[in-house]
Amino acid sequence: MCARASEPARTKTTARGIQAASRRFVAPAGRARREPSGLAPATARARTGARFSVRQAFGVGRVVLAVAGVVALLGYFDYVLGFATFAVYNYFSYFTVLSGMGAVVAFVAGAVVAFRRAVDPPWLDWFRLLITTYIIVSGIVFLTIVIQSSSRDYTIEVPWSSQLLHFWIPGIALLDWLTDAGKARLPWKTTAWVMLVPGLWGAFTLARGALVGWYPYFFLDPAQVSGPLETLLYSLVAVALFTGIAAGLTATSRLSPRPWRRIPAAVAAATAE
Repeated sequence: MCARASEPARTKTTARGIQAASRRFVAPAGRARREPSGLAPATARARTGARFSVRQAFGVGRVVLAVAGVVALLGYFDYVLGFATFAVYNYFSYFTVLSGMGAVVAFVAGAVVAFRRAVDPPWLDWFRLLITTYIIVSGIVFLTIVIQSSSRDYTIEVPWSSQLLHFWIPGIALLDWLTDAGKARLPWKTTAWVMLVPGLWGAFTLARGALVGWYPYFFLDPAQVSGPLETLLYSLVAVALFTGIAAGLTATSRLSPRPWRRIPAAVAAATAE
């Protein structure tokens, strides 16, 4: 009877043991499923930290570009001071100088944001797109003028400051734009603003040139072109350059989702679990 009386006890113990064992077998599987979620925040933070270090590198690069822009503007001012016909107020009539000054502001703003945020705000990249377009067009136009100078019986010197303003800074700014994964996804309507500044500058330059008899570029000077049609032709080419380059830069901002934008969502999902 003792043996029979103890059998139910052993049965209950065995049942409890089986249940406990089943829990032990189920628990590791559950933990295995939860482990990626538990490790995701740490992994995401590590990856985010790595990407932030890249952003900081972009910030340092933009600071260097801003300094290079200031040095180039000062160097170019010192260079043109050597011309007997140079007037200080004419210096600020060059589109290259104005766009170079705007580029310095854009580089500084871009550096500050890169040090503090993983993703650029749309207003900054809208401004960067316009400035990058302007300095690239300035470089293309200046290169065209240098090439055409040989057919017009005069030579244009290209000092180091002019090389920085027209070639090196625009080229590096373009590289910065193309490789920056933290820039905003800009709408196509952004390109509609690209002609605002050149249009205002062109109207002011033509009106001022008629009063003072000086133009910053030969194709705007009636005395150096065959007539208004040639000036109009050059202007249309400039419009095509501005809009085409702005459209290309806008397209590159829309190519793919930015990886830094996916990180916060992944961290939030992992934390929620």
